[in-house]
Amino acid sequence: MRSYRRRRSRNNKIEIAEVSMTPLIDTALTLLIIFMITTPMMNNLIKVELPSSRIDETESQVQQELIVYVDKDQKMFLNGKEFTLDNLIVQLQKVMKKNQDEIVFLKADQAVPYGKVIDLVDTIKITGGIKYVALATKRAF
Repeated sequence: MRSYRRRRSRNNKIEIAEVSMTPLIDTALTLLIIFMITTPMMNNLIKVELPSSRIDETESQVQQELIVYVDKDQKMFLNGKEFTLDNLIVQLQKVMKKNQDEIVFLKADQAVPYGKVIDLVDTIKITGGIKYVALATKRAF
């Protein structure tokens, strides 16, 4: 038995344990894919069906975009927050005190009557400090 013990002690080597990186990489890539899929969905929470246009009028990015949404139920949103018409005007006036000559983008659903959209454009222009109101369309292919 002694010979057996000696052989065993001679062959006993210290093994260095390695951490497998494969599960970590798989998890990281899975999370990346999930975030890539869900991020665009978070920007489109307000459902607005824009009318289409053949002209692409994309310009350079404005520092702080003011986007007014009007959905098919004629609810109004400013940068994702719902407002009534009076509260919307008050909020725009607060923003205009900080920044002059702002551009307001109006994204109205095509189900909203045209007259209501024009009334909203006129009301926004009256608030003061607004350079102009741009009506947004989606690009027709």
